[in-house]
Amino acid sequence: MTLNASGPVAIEQAALRLAAGGLVGMPTETVYGLAADAGNASAVNGIFTAKGRPSDHPLIVHIPPAEGGDWRAAVAPLAHSVPDVAVALMQAFWPGPLTLILPRRPEVAAVAAGGQDSVGVRCPVHPVAQALLKAARAHGVLGVAAPSANRFGRVSPTSAAHVAEEFADLGDDQLLILDGGVCPVGIESTIVDCSRGVPVLLRPGMLTPAQIEAACGQPLRERDATAPRASGTLESHYAPRAKVRLMEARPLQAALEVLGADAKHIAVYARARLKAAPGVAVRRMPADAAACAHELFAVLRELDATGVRLIWVETPPGDTAWDGVRDRLQRAAA
Repeated sequence: MTLNASGPVAIEQAALRLAAGGLVGMPTETVYGLAADAGNASAVNGIFTAKGRPSDHPLIVHIPPAEGGDWRAAVAPLAHSVPDVAVALMQAFWPGPLTLILPRRPEVAAVAAGGQDSVGVRCPVHPVAQALLKAARAHGVLGVAAPSANRFGRVSPTSAAHVAEEFADLGDDQLLILDGGVCPVGIESTIVDCSRGVPVLLRPGMLTPAQIEAACGQPLRERDATAPRASGTLESHYAPRAKVRLMEARPLQAALEVLGADAKHIAVYARARLKAAPGVAVRRMPADAAACAHELFAVLRELDATGVRLIWVETPPGDTAWDGVRDRLQRAAA
């Protein structure tokens, strides 16, 4: 069942569903999440089952905004300690598209954390997400685990319709979807590990390394073998049914010319103005990284729905503004 999230009745109904151990499709500024009470092991296991996601692949726990701006207190129910670097990043970017990995209290959110002694925490800026998190908190839900609301490894949803398509087999009693419109950011949050006292970038998003380093006053470390597992960091992820291939513009155009009318089984997403035979699906990629991120998953879904076997995508630019988009496309093509 999909509810328009513009009114308090829908928010309260969704909050009650979470408090009762049910699943909710929740809009955020990044993508839609498949939400459940992070403190309810059975409810969280329902996420893993619905998505077909391995239970050791950790989820991100979403919390409402801090009262009085005290972020250390806001995460205290989940984290037994909060490094200063984490507080600096919270103050700079929360609410917003940034997830921080923190040392987890052993008595909470073990299933959501994939059994690790750390937990990913985020405060979304989307007004519907904030309203739902506040209403759920009033019913005893301290945090909401919410990975992307899609089958594991597939393209993330950026609209309520995408969520409904992904879980069409779930009845109204199994999933309630809040329609909060199209997600403005369009790709998942940046993930920074702060659990060891220094900032380590685990997943790029729309926040650049320079922005993060300026906020925390120290350089970002690179991920190593001791880093905790984090959501959305497997080599293959975000993949449509069609095979994705990244190509530079010139070889992409040359391949289209060689194939001619035989390229009808291929769809193309590129910044360059390409010439293709009639009937070949070609979508123009925005030249701006933020605009591309906003539409990326929706375009992949749209092209995939045409039934093509291949989706050729022009390789994104190399500058850091494109890191999040490039990461998603590289994993989609893996």
